Amino acid sequence: MKILVTGGGTGGHIYPALSFVDYVRSIDKEAEFLYIGATRGLENKIVPPTGIPFQTLEIQGFKRKLSMDNVKTIQLFLKSYLAAKKIIKDFQPDVVIGTGGYVSGAVVFAASRLHIPTIIHEQNSVPGITNKFLTKYVDRIAIAFQDAARYFPAKKTVLVGNPRGQEVRDAQKSAILAAYDLKPNRPTVLIFGGSQGAQKINQALIEAIPLFAKKDYQVLYASGERYYKEIEEKIGMSKDAFPNISIRPYIDQMAEVMANSDLLIGRAGATSIAEFTALGIPAILIPSPYVTNDHQTKNAQSLVQAGAVKMIADHALNSSNLVAAVDSIMENESMRKEMAQASKEQGISDASERLFRLVQEIIK
Repeated sequence: MKILVTGGGTGGHIYPALSFVDYVRSIDKEAEFLYIGATRGLENKIVPPTGIPFQTLEIQGFKRKLSMDNVKTIQLFLKSYLAAKKIIKDFQPDVVIGTGGYVSGAVVFAASRLHIPTIIHEQNSVPGITNKFLTKYVDRIAIAFQDAARYFPAKKTVLVGNPRGQEVRDAQKSAILAAYDLKPNRPTVLIFGGSQGAQKINQALIEAIPLFAKKDYQVLYASGERYYKEIEEKIGMSKDAFPNISIRPYIDQMAEVMANSDLLIGRAGATSIAEFTALGIPAILIPSPYVTNDHQTKNAQSLVQAGAVKMIADHALNSSNLVAAVDSIMENESMRKEMAQASKEQGISDASERLFRLVQEIIK
């Protein structure tokens, strides 16, 4: 089987594709892959180290205001479309899977014109512009949130979840927290704002540290590189002053750390949600206001309704309501267990298997 995957721009488009490739590799050693990304996308740093054959196309997104740049965008799309057709003809895939980002628009559209079976994967509860454009051209639409179904034709749309969830589902309890100078058996709150960090979360956390230092639970905060130095300067990193708090710029073993945490606090990105629901962890979500269509808020709302998470708006976040929200969960074991169960029920821990069944269905 030959599978071409394409998607880029953000980790939310890239990691689901890589998780799916890893799954297929684990069950079919003969499978061949090709990943097509954008020349300036984050995928240029993430994909090559995986060993997946990788090619790029030059492409850019539309400006929301009238601009001559949009003329260039159209020109680049047409150029990338023609280049994608050549790559597809050379690789001869059995299926092409797009996970979002402008580059996947050109590649999946080209595949559809060549009558290659096509699938798009929508990670969020509200689809992006590329997947909206591709809807009428693809054979199947795989969604991660049931709420996204209303935007797509029912006969094409299948709930599969996010492959990243399946990748982390088997993470086990361990002593990993000791590596972060915390006690492995102590109730733990994990806070992170994504790989780059989040300014509003960082500000609230700095003010909350003296309050968290008095709690029976412990806190592990992944600040992101850009905010780590600010924390060092403002509060210092004395282990004696705050023995139940550990602050790191980045967490390498995130899946294992999640599996050993009792509560997660962070943004409402599709990848994070797939991970913590697959593991059945309750969360406090602070959706980013800087994303298209406010999709992170919509991602979080369905989980709030299910009782799996609490939500604090970014503009409303401060140290007082952050600590109060954490206390309401961490100091109420029955609530924490109920939220954990609701989180597990919302998770889809076999997403890669479901997506692969979809692949097999359309290439028969």
